[in-house]
Amino acid sequence: MDKAENPIEQLSAYEGELPIIATNRTRWFGGKASDAGRLDNLFAASRFDAVEFVDIELETARAKDWILQEFRENDVQLIISHHDFEETPSQDILDAIIDQCAEYGDIAKVATFPQDQTDTLTLLEAINTATQKGIDVAGISMGEIGSHTRVVGHLYGSKLGYAPLQADEEDYAPGQIPLEKLEALVETTKNASADEHLLSTLEEEEVTVPKEITLSD
Repeated sequence: MDKAENPIEQLSAYEGELPIIATNRTRWFGGKASDAGRLDNLFAASRFDAVEFVDIELETARAKDWILQEFRENDVQLIISHHDFEETPSQDILDAIIDQCAEYGDIAKVATFPQDQTDTLTLLEAINTATQKGIDVAGISMGEIGSHTRVVGHLYGSKLGYAPLQADEEDYAPGQIPLEKLEALVETTKNASADEHLLSTLEEEEVTVPKEITLSD
């Protein structure tokens, strides 16, 4: 909402079928909203039927946990998010952050900045660990180094992906992949995963798969 002109008016005029995730970030969390009235505007957005999720920062949830029930009374689910724009914490810290997000919300979301590929593995392992514990989690490794996590994150349990439309005239955030391309890549990884599972099953059952079949006249 913080990057849109008259977001409440736009929501009022929205007639699409797709559900909406609403968020309203201050500059401290990567957005442009001022503190004054920020949550009031987000609460107003949550009243619209099309808005099914509201994304609130972990820091805000901690400081004003009483407001979360008010959002829930508008029949929205809560994504509690944590962003680190400078680094990727160690996995034990990430695990603790995800646990706290899950304590307040329906989906725990973490976005971190990697210094190298090892950091992207740390994020994916944290997503996998949370998923194994039964937590609905979403994770993103930001920037160009972490771009591939947007494609393979679902394999580790990440519930959400974020992508701009190809027609979006604004500059994409580093590492973001346009929607149609991301969809195709995710589908490719799904198919690859299914193929690997099939081959693994065949090997376990010692089924012979012919490498080549020649058809005679």
